[in-house]
Amino acid sequence: MNTAHFFAVDLGATSGRTIIGTINGSALDMRELTRFSNPIIETNGHFYWDIYALFNEIIKGLKLVAKEGIHIESIGIDTWGVDFVFIGKDGELLRQPYCYRDIHTVGAPDKFFERISRERVYELTGIQIMNFNSLYQLDTIRRNNSSVLPITDKVVFMPDALSYMLTGEIVTEYTIASTSQMLNPRTKKFDKELLDAIGMREEQFGRFVYPGTRIGTLNESVRKQTGLGEIPVIAVAGHDTASAVAAVPADNERFAYLSSGTWSLMGVELNEPIINKESFDMNFTNEGGVDGTVRFLKNICGMWLLECCRREWAISNDYSYPELIEAAMKAPAFASLVNPDSPCFANPPSMIKAIQEYCSRTGQAVPETHGEITRCIFESLALRYKQVFSYLQRISPFPIEKLHVIGGGSKNNVLNQFTANAVGVEVVAGPSEATAVGNIMLQAKASGMVEGIAGMRKLIRSSVSVSTFTPAEQSLWEKGYETYLKVVRENI
Repeated sequence: MNTAHFFAVDLGATSGRTIIGTINGSALDMRELTRFSNPIIETNGHFYWDIYALFNEIIKGLKLVAKEGIHIESIGIDTWGVDFVFIGKDGELLRQPYCYRDIHTVGAPDKFFERISRERVYELTGIQIMNFNSLYQLDTIRRNNSSVLPITDKVVFMPDALSYMLTGEIVTEYTIASTSQMLNPRTKKFDKELLDAIGMREEQFGRFVYPGTRIGTLNESVRKQTGLGEIPVIAVAGHDTASAVAAVPADNERFAYLSSGTWSLMGVELNEPIINKESFDMNFTNEGGVDGTVRFLKNICGMWLLECCRREWAISNDYSYPELIEAAMKAPAFASLVNPDSPCFANPPSMIKAIQEYCSRTGQAVPETHGEITRCIFESLALRYKQVFSYLQRISPFPIEKLHVIGGGSKNNVLNQFTANAVGVEVVAGPSEATAVGNIMLQAKASGMVEGIAGMRKLIRSSVSVSTFTPAEQSLWEKGYETYLKVVRENI
């Protein structure tokens, strides 16, 4: 097989896309078919995702494939982590899934720790404690006596739920399940002690599969809607970050990665999890990767801050991204800094006001203009990256020589240079569509076109262009970091 086409569905927390990936010999080419928004829906005091709208967007992309007469080898879906769908005994979805930003889980971990300690939960899972992890979502739903639980037959994570809607087959893919804080990274199975604590059973989840497994083929309904045949649906790395990390164009293991988008996720790729007091104290996570690897990483609230500000600014004046960057570079350096991971930035009514109030509370200059706020966000992110990078340098079993920035944020040259200045090592930026690249390469692996993660990365290196950023202004950024540490409230 010299040339093959693959259909990738890449769903992020703010937008989604369908992409055709073509492998021709040793080269990968990608073409975006559709792009669409993925808005959070607020109703009756809760935040939801519209899974039916997402499914409809997948159907639209598949219809384009049929219209253009493209023969695709397979389909793969990746999404954000932790969220899930309830399915009844009749196979119907029981309601729209909660969004992880819903406030019903505020304080949920502490309630769970009244039964099983924080230390024990981390020992069993190696997953960082975050209030929206699936474990705490399910426990909150149970404590609230939700009407959905008694009639639930299966709990299905988001990419697996969409695959189910395409094929009728229910699976639980390893990398997406690993985000739930219910999976033991040593056994790679759901932990019975944790399931018992929330009244769940292992059989309430789908058939357990690993990246590269065939789930099934398009069901009759989808075939009628799209005009396609019995196309296989492949379980790629269902967690978008796992697919993105698989696309890092590294030539050895001595690297850290920064998956930069709505969320930033910084970590290293390991063969075994790191679960000890140091990783617990620093709240690092051990999530599933490709070919049995572990993604040892920490979540950082990434471009979410700027995305929210841009939505507010668009109401009165729609500033373009280049205009915001130009304005940011004219603003004074290190005038205002925030901890991007402060709870006040999780989902505030106004992100602009939240940033301004944070700066006021910490005795800093309050940013007012678009440029001042944008610079505050960029510098704060770069300094938070330095903080987390320093933790990785302490705990990694190998010296970290480079930081690979992948995802949409890799196109932000200003932030990339700020990051290089802050962390003090070479930053290699690209590919920007890393998640889709990883998704496609895992489908190619399933088809036998490439072997293992090394083969995937070799093909990626020959197909994508990257940009390199060398550290500069080191003393200035060290002073900025000292200021950052003084004003942030949460140093972990």
